[in-house]
Amino acid sequence: MMVSFFDQFASPSFMGIPLISVAIALPWIMFPTPPARWVNNRLITLQTWSINRFTNQLLLPLNVGGHKWALLLTSLMMFLITTNMLGLLPYTFTPTTQLSLNMGLAVPLWLATVIIGMRNQPTVALGHLLPEGTPIPLIPVLIIIETISLFIRPLALGVRLTANLTAGHLLIQLIATAVFVLLPMMPVVAILTATVLFLLTLLEIAVAMIQAYVFVLLLSLYLQENV
Repeated sequence: MMVSFFDQFASPSFMGIPLISVAIALPWIMFPTPPARWVNNRLITLQTWSINRFTNQLLLPLNVGGHKWALLLTSLMMFLITTNMLGLLPYTFTPTTQLSLNMGLAVPLWLATVIIGMRNQPTVALGHLLPEGTPIPLIPVLIIIETISLFIRPLALGVRLTANLTAGHLLIQLIATAVFVLLPMMPVVAILTATVLFLLTLLEIAVAMIQAYVFVLLLSLYLQENV
C-alpha cells in the first residue's frame, strides 16, 4: 500500500518516452494569447491585471538594475502556479514534486544572482560572509558558517517546494483512500472524512500558489542582495 502511495510521484512514460516534457510544456499552451484588439475579454483582462500586480509587488524592493529580471521571475511564477495547480487534478502528474526539476530551476537562478553580485560589487558580495563588528577569534568560524548558508540556499528552495507539494499530495491520497474504505462500513464517518478532504483540497490549492510565490520571492531577495 505504501508503494502505491508513492507511485503517483514516478515520472510517467509512454513507449519508453518520459512524459514529463509534456507536463512541463502544457502550462505554456494553456495561457490565452492577447488579441490585437483594443478591448480584451474578461479572462485576458484578469490575467493581465494579476501579472501586473504581481510584477509590481515583486519589483518593489529591487532597484532599477533588478528590473531586468521582471520577465524571467514573472514567467517562472506563472509556470510554477500553473504546474502546481494542474497537479491537483485527477490522473495528472506534477513535475514540481520532482526534486531534480526544482533543483534544476533553483541552482542556475541562484548561481546567476551570485555571479551578478561578484561581478558588479565583489566587495559587498563578499562582505555578506562577514558581519560588521565581528570579534577577531570568530572570523574564521563565521566565514565558514555564512559560506555554508550561502550554498544551502538553492537546496532549501528546491527541497521546500518538493516537500510541501509531496506532503499535500500524500495527505490527499491517504484521506481519499480512507473515505473509500469507510464508506461501506461507516457512512457518517466517511462523509465527515470527505468534508475534511474537501477542506484539505482547498488548502492545497492555496499551498500550490503560496509555494510558487515563496520560491520566486526568495529568488528576488537573493537578487536584491547582489544588485
